Parts: sequence; structure tokens; C-alpha cells
Amino acid sequence: MRHPEIEGTTMTKLLHISASPRGAQSDSLAIAESFLAAYRENNPDRQVDTLDLWDNDMPDFGPTAARAKMTALAGEELIGEEAAVWKSTVATFERFAGYDHYLFSVPMWNHGVPYVLKHFIDIVSQKDFLFTLTPEEGYKGLLTDKKAAVVYTSAVYSPTSGREYGIDFQESYFDYWLDFCGITDVTKITLRQNLLSPEIETTRQAALEQAAAAGRDF
Repeated sequence: MRHPEIEGTTMTKLLHISASPRGAQSDSLAIAESFLAAYRENNPDRQVDTLDLWDNDMPDFGPTAARAKMTALAGEELIGEEAAVWKSTVATFERFAGYDHYLFSVPMWNHGVPYVLKHFIDIVSQKDFLFTLTPEEGYKGLLTDKKAAVVYTSAVYSPTSGREYGIDFQESYFDYWLDFCGITDVTKITLRQNLLSPEIETTRQAALEQAAAAGRDF
């Protein structure tokens, strides 16, 4: 489904979606800020906004929203509470889809993504908005004209550590979701620092520099 009010936008806009609640103590946010500082310096004419998922009144996607989703899929009229929650769901998607570029800051929580990010994904991932589904092609993402940068951080897990230090359901899941959206132009910045390592500051600084370089080139 195409949205004329979105397609009419001419200014390139970037949305930073933050999934960390740790503020100044957050590595993912510090790395994201390094990216954004370089991005703004190289692109002073572009709009940059932030969506803090911890400070945002996202619609509840519980029983009423689930019923509304199925009612909408069936092409039936939405009324009452179902109509209200579906309106909020569509508005959340419209805000998300109204941007050209995305920056996601994604810390690892219990080997996956923070629940607020999963909540956001469940709201915006709607048929005929974010994707289509046909017997011939299966799922097909509709956000094909976008690009994204993602900051992945973890405190213990790293790709070179053993299973006893965790398994990655964070990057693997979110990479798949971006592809599911149709977003294939993706830049990744990672900090797999391992708090048990004596090289924490070195790896953190390297991630900050990598983010600045990515922001300049984005």
C-alpha cells in the first residue's frame, strides 16, 4: 500500500530509533550519537529525529488490536475500540514509513532484542503496509526505497566466544526483520565488548570510530 502523504516528502529524513533505556550509560546510544554527529556534519540540510521507544506512548497490541488486525485483513468494518486501536497502529506505521533513512540502536537483552523493540516491530509489521503476502512469492517487503544503519551491542556475547557466553538471537533476528521490510541497504556497527576482557576501552573506542566513519558515508 502506497501513501501519498509520504511520497510527497522531498527532504531526506533520518529517524533514530533507540531501544536502550540506559541514557548516558548506554554504549549503543553513545555509538549512535557518534554516527549522528558525523551524519549531521556531512548532511546539514537533512532532518534528523529520534524515537525513544522507552519514552513513547506506543499503542497496546493486545487482544483488541489482534481482533482489529484480523477484522481489517478480512475487509470488514472496524468499529468502537477496534477502530481506535487500529487507527493508532496505522499512525505508528505511517510515522515510521515517513522517513528515508533509519538508525537503530539495539542492545542485546537475554540473547535477543529489548521487548520495547519487539513491541514496535509487532505494531508496524502489518500486511499491505510493511509487507505483502502471496502464494506465489510469499512475503515481500514494501519499504524498498529505504536504507538503515544498525548499532548492535552486547556485554558478554561475542561471535568468537563459546555457547556458555550466549547465543545470538539479536543480530540474526533484526537483520532478518530489516530484509522482511524490504530494506536491504544496511550498514552495521557492532560492539561485542565482553566485560570480562581487559580490552574493553579499546574495543569501545574502535566502535565509536567505526560509527563516525559510517555516519560520514551514510
